Amino acid sequence: MSFETEGIRQLNKNELQQRLQDSKTQVIDVRTVVEYEEGHIPNVPNRPMQEVERWSKELSPDASYVFVCRSGGRSQKVAQFFKHAGFKDIANFSGGMLGWDGEIRKGAQP
Repeated sequence: MSFETEGIRQLNKNELQQRLQDSKTQVIDVRTVVEYEEGHIPNVPNRPMQEVERWSKELSPDASYVFVCRSGGRSQKVAQFFKHAGFKDIANFSGGMLGWDGEIRKGAQP
């Protein structure tokens, strides 16, 4: 069951798996490129937190987003950034990659 922290919906791994199947939701991995290449959820793009000012302009405030990082801390900060920017449907994967037990791919983004 999801809950909220500082107004951001916190998803568990089952909820994240459901959102990965939802074509209306974009899941974004905000870890560094090196972390991402060491292992990531298939079909989830990497948009490093350090570059959020740049890539945030590519996202629509009307779309649905879930942010993922190693443990849930950085992705929570990115989710807060978007909440303050007026985005409505945002969530954080609270367990991060440490809590993910699904498929993992290694290497760079296609």
